[in-house]
Amino acid sequence: MGQSLPNTGPLLAKLRDRADTLEAMVGLLHHYGLLPKLIRELLIDDAIAPITPTPDEIFQASQQFYQKNKLQSEAELQTWLAQQGLTREQLEPLITRDVRIEKYKRETWEHKLEHYFLQRKSQLDRAVYSLLRVKEIGIAQELYFRIQEGEATFDELARQHSQGVEAETGGLLGPVELGVPHPAIAKILATSQPGQLAPPVRLSEWVVIVRLEKFLPAQLDGPTQQRLLNELFETWLQTETAALMGATAKPE
Repeated sequence: MGQSLPNTGPLLAKLRDRADTLEAMVGLLHHYGLLPKLIRELLIDDAIAPITPTPDEIFQASQQFYQKNKLQSEAELQTWLAQQGLTREQLEPLITRDVRIEKYKRETWEHKLEHYFLQRKSQLDRAVYSLLRVKEIGIAQELYFRIQEGEATFDELARQHSQGVEAETGGLLGPVELGVPHPAIAKILATSQPGQLAPPVRLSEWVVIVRLEKFLPAQLDGPTQQRLLNELFETWLQTETAALMGATAKPE
C-alpha cells in the first residue's frame, strides 16, 4: 500500500479513495491517457540526470526564463514559485532542463549524424518543379507534346487544364523536400535534369506531367543537424515509451 493522500478537500479525498496503491494510480493514468506523457518525461529526466550545464549555460537559461515569465524581482519570483508549488532548489533543474536535453542529444547522437544524414538525404533533398495533372491519358499526352514542341508553355497549359491547386501558380511548386510528393513524382525529380520534361505518368485517378525546374541538394548544416538530432531523440523516446507502456499493460 502506498502512503495515503491527506484528506484536505473533496477532490483529494476522491483521489485517495481511488488511487491508494501504485497499481491504482497507474490505472488512473492509463484511463486519462496520461501515462505515455509521464513515462516520456521520466525517461528524459533519467537520461539527462548526469548532464551538468556550465555556469554560462545556467546564466543564459536563467535570463531566458526570467524574460519569458516576466519576472523582474525576487518578490515576483517567490510569487511565481508559490503558484507553481515549487521551491527555489527545484528551480535550477527546471530552468536548465532544455539545455541539458540538447547536450544529451549531442553527446548521444552527434557522432552518428553523418551516417544518418546519408540515410535521410534522398528525402531531404529539395526540388522546385512544375506539375500538370488531368484525368484523361489522351489529354495528358496532347498537352505533353504541345509543351515539348514549344507550342505552348507549361505555365499556360497548367493554368488552363491542370485540375489541382497548382493551376493557380502555372503548375509551379516548391521548393519541397522529396519526401513530400508521391514517391513516383519524387523518383522522377531525383533522376531528372533541370528543365527536363517527363512523359505523362498515371498516379491513381490522375495522369501527371512533371518538369524539374531546380534541384536543391540537402546539406548537413546547422539547422539540418538540429533537425536530425531531434528526429533521433524522438525515435528513441517513442521506442522506450512504447516498451515501458507494454510493460505496464495489464494482462487480459
